[in-house]
Amino acid sequence: MAAELLQAAGGRVERLEEQTTQMSGMQMSSSTFSSSTSSAMLRKVSQGLSRSAEEHAGVQSRTSAVVEFFSQVQKSPQIPEGESVPDFEEKLRPITAREGGSASFRAKVTGTPRPSVHWERASGTRLSDATKSFFDNINNQHILKIRNLTLEDADVYECIASNAHGEATFSVSLAVTENPALDFKKMLKKRSVEKREERRPPTEEEMLKILAGADRKDYERICAEHGFTDFRGILKKLKEMKKKVEVEMVRVLKPLEDVTAKADTNVVFDTILELKDPNTRMQWFQGAELLRIQYSRGKYEAKQMGTKHMLCISSVSLADTGTYTLQVADKRLSARLYVIDEPLKFLSDFKPKRVTERQTAVFEIRLSKKTDTPLVWKVKGKEVKRDEKFDVSLSEDGLTYTLKIKDVKVSDTGDYTVSIGDLAATVPLFIERIPIRFTSHLKNVRVQERGTARLECEVSSRDVLVRWLKDGRDITASRRYIFTREGRRAEVIVEDCELTDGGEYSVVCTQDNDAHHYVTSANLMVDERFASVKSGMSDAQCPTGSPAELCVALDEEKVDGVWLKDEAEVSELSGVQVLKQGAVHKLIFSAVTDAHEGRYTFRAKGAESEAVLTVADPPEVDPSVLDLLGARPVTVKAGQTAAVKIPFKGKPPPKVTWYKDGAEVIEDERTKVERAADSTSLVLSRCVREDSGVVMLRLKSDCGTAVATLHLDVIDRPKPPQGTVEFLELSGNCIKMKWKAPRDNGGKRVSSFVVERRAAGKKSWTRVGDVDSSTTGFSDDKVEEGQAYQYRIRAVNVEGMSDALETEEVRAGESVEPPGTASQPQVSNVTKDSMTVSWTPPAHDGGAPVLGYNVERRKKGSNTWMQVNKELLTDTKFTVEGLLGDVEYEFRVTGVNRAGAGSPSTVSNSALAKDPIRAPGLVRSLHVSDSTNSSVSLRWTPPERGDEPSGYILEFRPEDAKEWMKASKIPIAGTAFSVGGLQERMKYHFRVRAVNEGGVGEPIELLEGVPAMPPPVAPRFDLQGKLKKQMVIRAGTTLCLHLSFTASPPPVVTWFKDGVITAGREVVTKSKHHSQLLISTAQRSDSGVYRVHLKNDYGEAHYDVRVRVTDFPPPPKNLRLEEEVPGTVTLQWDHTSDSADGDDGAHYVILKRDTSTASWFTVAERVFSRKYTVTGLLPGRKYFFRVIAQNSIGDSDPLDSKEPVIIAKEKECVSSLQLKEYAPPSRQVKPTFLLPLKDHAVRRGHDCSMSCAYQGMPTPQAFWYKEESKISDCTRFWQSTANGVCTLVIPTCGAKDGGKYTLVLENPLGTARCSCNLVIFDKDDKGLLESLTDQANKEKLIF
Repeated sequence: MAAELLQAAGGRVERLEEQTTQMSGMQMSSSTFSSSTSSAMLRKVSQGLSRSAEEHAGVQSRTSAVVEFFSQVQKSPQIPEGESVPDFEEKLRPITAREGGSASFRAKVTGTPRPSVHWERASGTRLSDATKSFFDNINNQHILKIRNLTLEDADVYECIASNAHGEATFSVSLAVTENPALDFKKMLKKRSVEKREERRPPTEEEMLKILAGADRKDYERICAEHGFTDFRGILKKLKEMKKKVEVEMVRVLKPLEDVTAKADTNVVFDTILELKDPNTRMQWFQGAELLRIQYSRGKYEAKQMGTKHMLCISSVSLADTGTYTLQVADKRLSARLYVIDEPLKFLSDFKPKRVTERQTAVFEIRLSKKTDTPLVWKVKGKEVKRDEKFDVSLSEDGLTYTLKIKDVKVSDTGDYTVSIGDLAATVPLFIERIPIRFTSHLKNVRVQERGTARLECEVSSRDVLVRWLKDGRDITASRRYIFTREGRRAEVIVEDCELTDGGEYSVVCTQDNDAHHYVTSANLMVDERFASVKSGMSDAQCPTGSPAELCVALDEEKVDGVWLKDEAEVSELSGVQVLKQGAVHKLIFSAVTDAHEGRYTFRAKGAESEAVLTVADPPEVDPSVLDLLGARPVTVKAGQTAAVKIPFKGKPPPKVTWYKDGAEVIEDERTKVERAADSTSLVLSRCVREDSGVVMLRLKSDCGTAVATLHLDVIDRPKPPQGTVEFLELSGNCIKMKWKAPRDNGGKRVSSFVVERRAAGKKSWTRVGDVDSSTTGFSDDKVEEGQAYQYRIRAVNVEGMSDALETEEVRAGESVEPPGTASQPQVSNVTKDSMTVSWTPPAHDGGAPVLGYNVERRKKGSNTWMQVNKELLTDTKFTVEGLLGDVEYEFRVTGVNRAGAGSPSTVSNSALAKDPIRAPGLVRSLHVSDSTNSSVSLRWTPPERGDEPSGYILEFRPEDAKEWMKASKIPIAGTAFSVGGLQERMKYHFRVRAVNEGGVGEPIELLEGVPAMPPPVAPRFDLQGKLKKQMVIRAGTTLCLHLSFTASPPPVVTWFKDGVITAGREVVTKSKHHSQLLISTAQRSDSGVYRVHLKNDYGEAHYDVRVRVTDFPPPPKNLRLEEEVPGTVTLQWDHTSDSADGDDGAHYVILKRDTSTASWFTVAERVFSRKYTVTGLLPGRKYFFRVIAQNSIGDSDPLDSKEPVIIAKEKECVSSLQLKEYAPPSRQVKPTFLLPLKDHAVRRGHDCSMSCAYQGMPTPQAFWYKEESKISDCTRFWQSTANGVCTLVIPTCGAKDGGKYTLVLENPLGTARCSCNLVIFDKDDKGLLESLTDQANKEKLIF
């Protein structure tokens, strides 16, 4: 019964351990970095089998399997350049810690924008209060620290980093082991509580059942807990029961043997046992401590091959020395391990390192054994710390230390020292400079004189020394040139180039630690610059003391000139400033003086301009003279000479003009105007009374005007009394008369009037009376009736008597009146010095016949009438001569009978004294300049003959009409006119005549009618890049073809599709200058060549547009998977006929996904067939596959495989075959490579498969190395060797997987080696991709 209890307990415990192993052995995703398992430390209690199993399960729940898991999710469909999804630069490591201790997780996160980081527990439990998370600014690490660990803290902890583009999660396990000291304290607490409970001690049979599942060392404690006192008795019975069982269960065929090994080697303890019960529990001990194999992280491994049981210990050290025991039931097999520790030494050769600049220098030091002493790198006496420049790493086996110096520069040259403990070594690093390369050479430059020349080049490096040469002479230190350096670009600037600046310019580039000189040259050619005057000077007049400016504008800014005054340079002239503003040259005078007057000349190369500067002061009359002239008039007696002299100032001398009563004084025999530089005189000889009035002097120049006014008073005899004497009474005994006082008293008061008479027929006059000046009437009572008398009246002042006012003859006793008014005179036959005046007699003669007529004239605007005839005119027509040219005159006529002169006639119309104007001649060159549908524009040339026309009369008529119509109501002033309002396409005739005051000229007519339409133009398209020759649109969208064109007359527009006139779903709109074809919902059948055809009477044209209507491709169908060759899967699928839509770029994209991850990886991007074989699949993995159709519009819906494909393991495939035993040939061959390894470049996160072909007999063993570390036994990689092909697969490559891989083949005849390099790159690493592409073109490189 006891044996059955022991077997049952052992079986349940083994099943519990198997469950634990299965839990920790679950397959992670393709992004999982490592996965291992460990068994829980089982607590053994003395409370029965069921309670023991429960406590075992409870301990398991408080610990965790060693788990590392990474996942990454991208949210943004497109990530901008320079930004990225969060990622972990340094992965977290699982931690196993004791209860009561502390644990820290450290994560280094990258991503742009900067991710936010938080921590969670995978079980969903809230983080304990003893947990603290923070960010280490020095090491750029996110840290989660847990203090005072308890068994409840065991869990999988997740570090979650997220930003706008995605999220990355790294899961890692924390295992908490029980602390015996803490267990003892808990047990004491538990015992103190249990003592309070009153229990019945178990019976001997019950106690045997309780102790059946416990360890021997716990028997006494369990018996004490249960209150069982007969400890020795129960122990004796228990031993007897176990002996009976063990005798039957275990038989040792080969015991354990002692092993002696070197440090860092692998050791195997093996024994051969024959077990009756295969489920018999086995335990390995080192000394008295139970080995926890599943939590040893690969340090210990228990294996079984049939009856052979082995304990494998990897990388043994001095701490592993001791006795190892295998406990099988009651059997204990022991053996001792002796570890020989060799002294620490360097295994690497220390040779000088030569690295090209900008590359990565790698130092590798391999130790003979592992050590806890830190290894220190130093350069130039300073310790090297890990940063962006230096990368210090340790291999997985802990023996190889690597120092990587990124982007090496000349300053990195020196001795690098590595030390560990007392062991030290120095390796010199030499940097080979990258040859300087001119990415842009100097180029020949041609400039004009005074221009700016730029010579520039660009080199491949920034850290170079640049020297400039001109014709072989160093000019780097010359101030004549401007030298600039911006990054890798060097430039020299030559401003205000002179002819001597031409020549060969060279750039000599050197760099430190490089004896080579790198040169590029180019020629600078300076052309002599000439200029022309764009805007010249003009003569200038300025007042004295005012500023002035002479300006010349050239067409070249870089040309200088010289200013000359009267052929002498103006540089020494005071008060003058020479200014140059671009192409404008100025000579500025601050205050003009007489010394500045003269001729100024500006001379430049090819240009010259002259101007005269004169001083011009406004005319001015001395104010004292003005006051004197205004105070009193100038008085002179008639017949004397009046001389008025007025001094003035002004420069240049002003124009002198004298005015009398507002009319300009004209010089004649009696009037003289004298002019001097500073004065003027008006001399009037033989002054008459009419000379009295306001005399004004006007001085005018370009600078201003001055006026001086005076009053001239000429004293003379009075004028005759005014008007016609009025006879109040004509009787036989008295003649009573009345007159008007003289209009001008001669400047003195009239004192009296003298009346004289004479009888008819008498010549002598008799004084008949004196009348006071206050009376203007007289009665003559001494007359004879019937006698005819004539009277004359004179006015008297101190100067004498006036001329007489004579009356007509009157008869005493009889009344006769003067004649009536003649008609308004008419002026004809006008010339520049004569006019003919005609009139009609008055209608009433006054009672006596009209004896004759008097004709008078005056200038228009004047009040003075002058009689032009000396004797009475008997005719009604008279030619007036002696007129002044270009002066307007007015005339009037007065009738005379024996009673005297009648009233003057109405004043005639004014007439200008000039020769008559001739009518204009024939207009020349009448032609059409433009036409539209409603207007015609014409132009012509003025006539050559006749006087100048004042306008033109343009007439037109339709072709079917005879009447001419005027194009404008008033004559046209210019020589061009546009006639509007015409009927479209109707022909019109046009003629034009010149007109002036002399009449209308002869018309000139167009020979042919002109149609009202634009000028004929052949059809042509006006595209301006708006419509392309080819169009690709998506089905269901609108197809719109819009074209603009020019043609006259409007063309006939026709649309064709594939040579056939469109008559389907198309909507065609047409206008005079546009046409459009519109299909609102395009279909694939609308693809084709569309042509628009234009035609009119003057030509035709066409334009073709190739339209292709396409759509998203339909998804593939019926995906079939076949595993024809191990490690590969062939995909076949069907597709609809719609995929052949004429898109030459239609293809398929193949993707794969490991079942352990949610991310799809692209296998092939441009597959044009419907069959594809996917290679590089890892054995034992499960894959889904996806096929997407793709064209220029986009992607189809994906077609996914329904079930995953399991890639069979190689050994499973081989074991399933029934192979006949093959007898190898007897010949032996040394291992050689038939096809060596090739370098690989793999994108981060993808798998890498490298393989080679070999031969060798007997079949050689294959060993894989990464750098100097052996990786053949590493579970991280998968390898196979079969049929002469060695393959190594690296799943989900990371940054640390890059480096050098070596395959070593060994057999008894020799060894062969083959190496290759693996480069890991990111998607956005454009610089590395370009360099890899260049390398792939030159060497054999596999992407």
